[in-house]
Amino acid sequence: MLKYLFLFLTLGSALFAAESVTIPTMSFNLAAPQTPQQLVSSLNVLVVLTLLFLAPSMVLVMTTFTRFIIVFGFLRQAMGTQQVPPTQLLVMLAMILTFFVMEPVGTKAYDNGIKPYIAEKIGYEEAFTRTALPFKNFMIRNTREKDLALFFRIRKMQNPQSVADVPLSIVIPAFVISEMKTAFEIGFLIFLPFLVIDMVVASILMSMGMMMLPPVMISLPFKVLVFVLIDGWNLLIGNLIASIK
Repeated sequence: MLKYLFLFLTLGSALFAAESVTIPTMSFNLAAPQTPQQLVSSLNVLVVLTLLFLAPSMVLVMTTFTRFIIVFGFLRQAMGTQQVPPTQLLVMLAMILTFFVMEPVGTKAYDNGIKPYIAEKIGYEEAFTRTALPFKNFMIRNTREKDLALFFRIRKMQNPQSVADVPLSIVIPAFVISEMKTAFEIGFLIFLPFLVIDMVVASILMSMGMMMLPPVMISLPFKVLVFVLIDGWNLLIGNLIASIK
């Protein structure tokens, strides 16, 4: 290891000592825009950087990731398996399922907005509108009217006549709370069978006078066994995806 390190340092020193080797330099200059076109270009760069920074958050609030990760958290809590499956694995599974569900929406958004913009057929404002429309339609389909009405009422706005009249600033928060409510409803249904197992095991232990033995230690293997026998992952994921409109 030391021999290779010494060889690497020797070659590096030789390259830096050679007169024919030129080291590129980089410089960053900040200057006030001289023309409106320069200002627009700077603002475009700022918008792109902002979108890249907010991309992970947009995944959380504009896709089904919230529903998946909350349901998986309820499942692990109901089974009482502590850190099994690991949080990283559940997050990755939720992300993969999100990409699977949102792929048709993303493809449609790309074909309608980004692709014509790259071909310089439309401007960036129209491209943004066309790209956001499939996502907005998807979110509205999976949002309760009551949640949309809540934010319209908070804004003191008139009821919309069509989907185009609903701004993204209202669709996104309404979609998030709808997804959370749906996830909690599914989580409640997941809890019920495991709660029955816990109650049965606790009753048996109390009848046997083994009150000092934690029921969770005995019920955990039975809950895992039941989940495996009914092919729980297949059943859960299938119904989760089927619940998405």
